[in-house]
Amino acid sequence: MLQGWGDEILRGLGMTLVVGLCALALAILLGLLGSWAKLSRSGLARGVATFYTTVVRGVPELLLILIVYYGTPTAIQSFASYLGHDIRVDFNPFIAGVTTIGVIYGAFATEVFRGAFLALDKGQQEAARAVGMGRVLAFRRIVLPQVWRFALPGLGNLWLVLIKATALISVIQLTELLRWSDIAARNTRQPFTFFFVAACLYLLITLVSQVVLQRAEVWANRGIRRG
Repeated sequence: MLQGWGDEILRGLGMTLVVGLCALALAILLGLLGSWAKLSRSGLARGVATFYTTVVRGVPELLLILIVYYGTPTAIQSFASYLGHDIRVDFNPFIAGVTTIGVIYGAFATEVFRGAFLALDKGQQEAARAVGMGRVLAFRRIVLPQVWRFALPGLGNLWLVLIKATALISVIQLTELLRWSDIAARNTRQPFTFFFVAACLYLLITLVSQVVLQRAEVWANRGIRRG
């Protein structure tokens, strides 16, 4: 049915998963930093974090990808030319895709973690300080484990949206699932077949992810008494 394109489709699926997981790791890191900044007493930190989340969430994802991959190298070359240097700048599509997707969803993760931090019982943090725990030790042993529990549902939803958003980076020629499906469809003139297969594979990722996330939530809430 796939006329010899099965290996390419599977390679594209693997690339989609790698891009998604790398972008998720970056998004979580940026989300933790962004939420810390938004809850900081520093007005500058809060301002920077608010600017970041507002701008990134307010600009279409595809447009940001195009700006990073096509616009930024051109801007760098123009600036270098203005200074009298003739250079050529090319971005690796994998790095550009992971970075852009990670930065985009880092803005959403910021709000997820901010809500998780606000949901913590402040009495536990005060108790940790009362028994002599330093800020770093209290954060590692008391705060962070509970933050993950509160943030996990939101991060799960973020992952489900993020993995589908990886399809957007096909426009920068990265050979992920949608890109290989498009190439195969053009060569065989069977767009319905290959795009349908791609849709089924994205759906499969979603279904497997939902099972994993449900089990992760059960594990994270073990020992928690429900009212």
